[in-house]
Amino acid sequence: MLYLVATPIGNLGDITLRALETLRSVDLVASEDTRKTGLLLKHFGISKPQIAFHEHSEERVGEKLVSLMVEEGKSVALVTNAGTPGISDPGFTLVRRALAAGVQVTAIPGPAALLVALVLSGLPVHSFTFRGFPPRKSAARRRFIEVDAQSPHTLIFYESPYRLLAFLEDALAVLGDRHAAVANDLTKVFERVDRGSLSELLERLRGTTLRGEYTVVIAGAGYQPPGGQP
Repeated sequence: MLYLVATPIGNLGDITLRALETLRSVDLVASEDTRKTGLLLKHFGISKPQIAFHEHSEERVGEKLVSLMVEEGKSVALVTNAGTPGISDPGFTLVRRALAAGVQVTAIPGPAALLVALVLSGLPVHSFTFRGFPPRKSAARRRFIEVDAQSPHTLIFYESPYRLLAFLEDALAVLGDRHAAVANDLTKVFERVDRGSLSELLERLRGTTLRGEYTVVIAGAGYQPPGGQP
């Protein structure tokens, strides 16, 4: 059986009882980063063998994991670096492979940075589109953003600290000066959510030290904030 186990995105206190029970009971933990998962397991006093499952090993290791589950009846917990497996990581390929082989798959729900950032953004939450990580190059990134330029849905992106400002510049050029929010260190002691127009956010974040992954939430086309809202 394959368990998709969500883990904390920052605050270890956010792990669920079911996640801990599952990690203690499975035969093997498939981890995007075995070092990070090892620290998590150690913190909660759990000792389990791990196997690295990431974008560079998903084909080879995916086949091995399915073989272990089908032929040997092993139970496997899939864990990402932080949050819910399958979102902006290769987890979905293992799910697809497991289902095709007749393996039972279940999810142990928990945190996801995109949802935390969305509800903290102050932007409409009833309908949204999650786009994940944009392309690294500006031209491709602008085409990527342009796909949803006319969408009325709130847009959510992940971005690295090295490309955050470039992404905001491209978003401003393609979408115009929309309302947005930039979230970082969610659930941690120094959690930060900056809100404002894209141009205001660019001005505010330039010159600051950018660390960790960022979640960017941008208003959909036609959004008008309530009177007096920044």
